[in-house]
Amino acid sequence: MGCGHDHGQHVGDRGRLLMSLGVASLVLVAEVIGAAITGSLALLVDAAHMLTDVSGLIIAALAATMMLRPADDRRTWGWARAEVLAAALQALVLLVAGIYATVEGIQRLIDPPVVSPEGIAVVGVLGLAANLLGLALLVSRRKHNLNMRAAFLEVANDALGSVAVLVSAAVVYFTGWVRADAVAGLFIAALILPRAYTVLKTAANILMEAAPAGLDLDEVRAHMLKVSHVESVHDLHASLVATGMPILTAHVVLADECFSDGHAQSILQEIQDCLAHHHDVAIEHCTIQLETVAAASTHLDHMHA
Repeated sequence: MGCGHDHGQHVGDRGRLLMSLGVASLVLVAEVIGAAITGSLALLVDAAHMLTDVSGLIIAALAATMMLRPADDRRTWGWARAEVLAAALQALVLLVAGIYATVEGIQRLIDPPVVSPEGIAVVGVLGLAANLLGLALLVSRRKHNLNMRAAFLEVANDALGSVAVLVSAAVVYFTGWVRADAVAGLFIAALILPRAYTVLKTAANILMEAAPAGLDLDEVRAHMLKVSHVESVHDLHASLVATGMPILTAHVVLADECFSDGHAQSILQEIQDCLAHHHDVAIEHCTIQLETVAAASTHLDHMHA
């Protein structure tokens, strides 16, 4: 994937994030006002949820902007990892909102306040319409990177939250069961917490340089050992810089004659082609150190898996 394409992709991401941010900000203001007027927990929790989404979209837009910056001598991968940090921060904010919503929901189940179902319904309809617009803006970009995925999931869960708000308003209006509002608030919390955990776990795995999901390093090693003249493979490591940027490093020990008869370079090319095309996760950024048996034996004590 060329640099120009990547740059254009991130510009497009930023534009859609900014449009979604504008829509979400309007919904946030409407829900805060609506919660104050109606006394609805569902609206209050959804407003808190929307506040995290607005914050998250701001973070995501900033990350998309930072990812436009080119690599330099200090940041050799550029600012690609900004999307991972942004997603992790969004997830932490969502965890706080989810915990708050759970505690408040339980309290209101015990002692439910009076709410206005009509006002809740009006704000719920506005919120749902705005969230559907946000989804339309982000749906085509949701698989580009972790940053865009987190932003899309936030808006998608907001849409479900708006549906919960509307259902609670209908239940309160037709049955008078005011605890429906608290149940809706707890439902929104139940949407927030698993999503926050999933995004945070994915971001943490990348930051901890875990092997990319779907890449079996035992299988990678086995394929490398099948290449002619490869004696052993050690110090094999794989990780993600950011979404779609897997990297791999390895020390490959070759038979001594490969360095004298010119086979070493053809073996290196064969290994690189295998890494780029054979496995489920294509690795185009790889660093392979070719060694003789004698050279490898000099650092046996420092070898990793």
